[in-house]
Amino acid sequence: MDIRNVAIIAHVDHGKTTLVDTLLKSSHTFRDNQVIDNCVMDSNALERERGITILAKNTAIKYKDTKINILDTPGHADFSGEVERIMKMVDGVVLVVDAYEGTMPQTRFVLKKAFEAHLKPIVVINKVDKPSARPLEVIDEVLELFIDLGCDEDELDFPVVFASAVNNTCSLDSDISTQASGMGPLLDMIIEHIPAPNMDSESPLQLQPALLDYTDFVGRIGIGRISRGTIKSGEVVSCCRADGSIKQFRVQKLYGFYGLDRIEIQEGKAGDIVAVSGLGDISVGETICTVGNEEPLEPIHISEPTVQMTFGTNTSPFCGKDGKSVTATKIEERLFKEVQKDVSLRVSRIESSEEWIVSGRGELHLGILIENMRREGFEFQVSRPRVIMKEIDGVMCEPYEYCVIDLPNECAGSIIEMMGNRKGTMETMTNTETQTRLIYTVPSRGLIGFNTDFMTYTKGYGIINHSFIDYRPVESVSVGERTTGVLVSMAQGQSTAYSIGALEDRGVMFISPGEDIYEGMIVGEANKNLDLAVNVVKAKQQTNTRSSNKDMTVVLKKPRVLSLEACLEFINDDELVEITPKHIRLRKKILDTVERKKYDSKMRSEKENN
Repeated sequence: MDIRNVAIIAHVDHGKTTLVDTLLKSSHTFRDNQVIDNCVMDSNALERERGITILAKNTAIKYKDTKINILDTPGHADFSGEVERIMKMVDGVVLVVDAYEGTMPQTRFVLKKAFEAHLKPIVVINKVDKPSARPLEVIDEVLELFIDLGCDEDELDFPVVFASAVNNTCSLDSDISTQASGMGPLLDMIIEHIPAPNMDSESPLQLQPALLDYTDFVGRIGIGRISRGTIKSGEVVSCCRADGSIKQFRVQKLYGFYGLDRIEIQEGKAGDIVAVSGLGDISVGETICTVGNEEPLEPIHISEPTVQMTFGTNTSPFCGKDGKSVTATKIEERLFKEVQKDVSLRVSRIESSEEWIVSGRGELHLGILIENMRREGFEFQVSRPRVIMKEIDGVMCEPYEYCVIDLPNECAGSIIEMMGNRKGTMETMTNTETQTRLIYTVPSRGLIGFNTDFMTYTKGYGIINHSFIDYRPVESVSVGERTTGVLVSMAQGQSTAYSIGALEDRGVMFISPGEDIYEGMIVGEANKNLDLAVNVVKAKQQTNTRSSNKDMTVVLKKPRVLSLEACLEFINDDELVEITPKHIRLRKKILDTVERKKYDSKMRSEKENN
């Protein structure tokens, strides 16, 4: 049977996963009476809730006597490491571009990686059914992007399919009236234009894992394409390790893929994408070979993390009330388990403490890990995200981002001012009748904590996308820190309507009456740029001349409810986010009010002297 290995790549929310759905249905991979959810490849609960792909996944379909292995990749910049590794497993890519939004930052990134791997692209202009669709203009944008990335002249003649993945229709013509049911034209184009992989099954084995999975039973599972040769379940093979050593192991289980299922198989041949278990610490980029013919493939480059946070055991007075996993041993075990399957993540223990430095590709990358741990019953605390500085040729450098902002015209002025304050450099600015597009180069530090303010100033109509460019010399010491102070509780107990009502003119509250509060917990944002210690547990004194239910008539403003991402963006360096299965609380690192004031006074004096 012929084989085609292809990756679906695109900017976030341009329709990759929906397109994979329709390809599975068009190839009749499912039974006619089988009930299938939308975005079936987004199997993780967080992926479904957020509507994004977090982990790269592979599936396989059969179409006209050809097996097509399809890899669905994440579109968000924080998970771009998955995209980079996928390129080693495929011979071509389907580049999906929104018929209205056109080319975006991640479109550029994924296409650049495809060209670096010398992969053949097929372009799908998706969402042509939108009233605002402009498919012909978008094709011109894609052509300009191809030229900008320095592709070969023959690559400019790329095949194009116009589709509406959500409606399961496509055609080879931009006229929407020509749209026909099914993805037959796209599948035919994949078979015609994507080259077949090397099918040399007689030579010695070479298999390089590009993705990892993990189970408690067998440890790591390496997923990759067989470059040549044959691998069988139960046979002894060699692994050429990253450090140059060679280790032999027996293949415990061998899996292939079809539809949504991972199927146990006895044999895999050149060109197949398989999953191999048997070596519990196998890593991305190592090569599985025939014993006696150890020829390692070129290592896979894994991009370094750019953002890090400090994870620690929960030290608040409420520790252990919600979670079942609260000890340092449990937290460390979970963090290192995550490293086993996420090669973009780094974890290191801080000596003589119950804290760990966790490094990843962005705030969302680390935020997803935090949310998963919270749902699994863990209790811990985390610091503010901070970028990872590097010393290059004796100069301290920081990561920079390419940032594209789309927003209503009336909001442009305030966002330009905000980006200027965050040391952003405007590259281009284009206007339509209602919309403005701003393109910036900005330090990654400037984007930490930016999203909440951005959505506020654009009233939710703004869209911001960014991707890592490179490291550049540090220009400014202070970028993007919160300018307002916070309201900090000076007592422990239950919050009361009486005390909250008396404090509403001091700032915006984060809590409601009846919540459990402890000393040092942040209960609101202050109006001024200094922190204010407040008593939110004070009850109104009862007398025989007042009704005991007088508190019931107090009318309070609705508190601001912060999501996990908003909390991580909000805090400053002297603050933490307490994470439990039921609560997300903001707190000061130093809980004691007197000790904290002494420390703050000392820091201000040192700052003034410097």
